Formats: sequence, structure tokens, C-alpha cells
Amino acid sequence: MPSTLPPAEALRSALAGLLDGLPPTQAARAVDRLISSYRGTTPTDAPVLRDRSDVAAYAAYRMPATFEAVRSALAALRDAAPAWVPATHTDIGGGTGAASWAVAEAWEGETPTGDGDGGGDGEGPRTTVLDWAEPALALGRELAMASGVPGLTTARWERSRISASLRIESTDLVTVSYVLKELTEGDRAAVVTEAARAALGAVLIVEPGTPDGYRRVIEARERLIAAGMTVAAPCPHSADCPIVPGSDWCHFAARVSRSSLHRQVKGGSLPYEDEKFSYVAATRFPPAPAPARVTRRPQIRKGLVQLDLCAADGSLGRENVTKRQGPLYKAARDAEWGDPWPPPPAPPRG
Repeated sequence: MPSTLPPAEALRSALAGLLDGLPPTQAARAVDRLISSYRGTTPTDAPVLRDRSDVAAYAAYRMPATFEAVRSALAALRDAAPAWVPATHTDIGGGTGAASWAVAEAWEGETPTGDGDGGGDGEGPRTTVLDWAEPALALGRELAMASGVPGLTTARWERSRISASLRIESTDLVTVSYVLKELTEGDRAAVVTEAARAALGAVLIVEPGTPDGYRRVIEARERLIAAGMTVAAPCPHSADCPIVPGSDWCHFAARVSRSSLHRQVKGGSLPYEDEKFSYVAATRFPPAPAPARVTRRPQIRKGLVQLDLCAADGSLGRENVTKRQGPLYKAARDAEWGDPWPPPPAPPRG
């Protein structure tokens, strides 16, 4: 029976009961160990998620953050390609499927325009999740089937080694989220190249919003462009990134509600945290990227808003928007980190 809940709420509901029967201290230990593995500097040649308790703990802890980061990146892709609706989607290294939940939400109820053979009107893209950890796939399948979300209940979950040997079928959309860090340099290059080869419409790469994560995204961005794709987001251009290597890094933030497990593992009392992420979305068709992108939190002063921007000419700069500029000043006060600038015009009423 189709779910009456939006995918975001269905995911929160599914994760709420995920740790039933798993002692809180065991869950916290599993998360702490897995965080150490993911934050290590040595790429792995085996799955990090080893068994059901590993997967359950890490899914409850990390799926909300991954979902929100991919959701934010997909929103930017949709802004740059509003008429495009993928019929098929492949999630490389998708694990328990957080990115696939975000994809299901992004195009829920829309009729595909992509070249793939989709699942029908309103069902969202037909998704295939690939991962080398069978426990992650099993739990992802379980959560998806219980969700009632059409784009998820019809998903395929397939075990596949994420390496230079990876070969995937042609598909409208390819997502690779929080995966590249786990791979060797050679495997990273090969996986991105394969994603670009297979993508009929778009590729989305998401990594942690750290200097290393940004570096991996830039490497992937260069490979996507070399494969003939055009950057749709976040960059307003497909020229070289204007950030001097080692001086800074491009990243954004997504607000994530903190579960009891988050608070237990990380401490703190706030009901939310900000997930920092870097990403690139590239397309096989001409996108309409933002005229400029806000690359830092806007600084609001008395009668003045300072916006750090990446512009369409490939430059970085700062724009000061004053109160004298009326509606533009109001828009600047409402602008958030990662937003396009200037904001798109509001749709006509009625």
C-alpha cells in the first residue's frame, strides 16, 4: 500500500524503530568505531559495514545527514534543470539507500522525461542500489519495502564491488554519495569515469564538507567535464574552480534533526546539527546554472548584507547589498549559504 507520508517523514519513522532490541551502549560503540573508520586516511578494500548491528547503528546515525545533504544537492540540480525528470537512477555505493530516499522525494509524483524505462507516472525514478556490503543492502531493502514509497518499494538492491571493475547499465541519473573516500585513488577515478559513461542525463557526486572531501569532488568534477558533461551545480560555470588549492574549500551545510543516538554519541543538547558537504552535479544536456552562488554564510550588518559569491565568469567576489536597494536587500537578508544569487523571480500568483 502506498505511503501517505512524504519520504522524509517516512524515513524518520523507519529509523525511529531501527535500534529496537540493540542496547544503546552497543549502538554507541558501533557508531564510534565506524566513525573512526570513515574518518581514517587509508582507503579500504573491504566493506566498512560488517554486520546487522553495524548497519543498524550507522544507518540510524548517518542516514538522516546523508539524506539531507543529497536532498540539498538535488534541489540545486533541479533548479538548474527544472524540466528534466529521470526515469531511472543508479546509486553507486548506496549502502542503506539514503541517497535513493532523497531521489524518491525529489521527483515524487512527476512524469519522467528521461530516456530510461521508468516505473510509471507518479512513481519516481526506478532505482538500482549497488553496494558491496550485503548487510547494508539487506537493511536498505527492508527499510524501503516498509516505507510504502513507490520509488523505493520497486528499487533493486544488488551486491557489487565498488572498484575499477565496476560496470553499470545506462541510466538517467547516477548518484555517488559519501563513497569516494573509501576507495583508492585508482578506483575513485574509474568509478567516476564509469558514472559519467553510464549517465544519460546527470551525475551527482556528494562528499563530506572537508578539505579532503572538496578535493575529491574537484577531481570528480574535472573527470565529468573531461567526459563531455556540463556542471549544473553548485558552480555557475564549468571553468576551473577559482579557489587556490590549499587556501580554502567549497562546501555547504544542511540542517539535520538530531536523534537520541546522535545526542548519546556526540553529546550536546541542541535538537539539530549542520551537515557540511561538498558536491558537484553535471549533466549531458545544457543546464541553466545559477548566475552566481552564495559560498559562505551571508554577513548581516546594519543596513548592509555582505555576500561571498562564485560568479558565472569563474571568479570569486563579494557583493555588498544595501538597504537602498529595496527588494534586493530584503532578498539578501533572506539568502542562505548555498543559495543562487540573485534569487529567481517568484512565480506569478494564480
